[in-house]
Amino acid sequence: MISVLEVLLATTDDTPAWGLSICRTADLGPGTVYPILDRLLERGWVTSHDEKEPHPGRPARRYYELTGNGRAQAREALEARRAGRRTAFGIGLSGGTA
Repeated sequence: MISVLEVLLATTDDTPAWGLSICRTADLGPGTVYPILDRLLERGWVTSHDEKEPHPGRPARRYYELTGNGRAQAREALEARRAGRRTAFGIGLSGGTA
């Protein structure tokens, strides 16, 4: 979870994150990353959208972006982790809306 949050916090409009790029950057497999992204989507930490113009030879990418609340919660979770505190779900993954 922490690695995925770090990747999402580092994204910008110029360097959006999509599923397999998150897997590569976080050094985690898709069987780990996609369930994490699903939980983040369910809790309103992340939004997603499909690439508008697919490239030939590959399917359209699904981009993931932290919401305002998600960005704040992710920073809080990472800070708690650095401070050695454990919170809900081990890293502060509480509910909330965008």
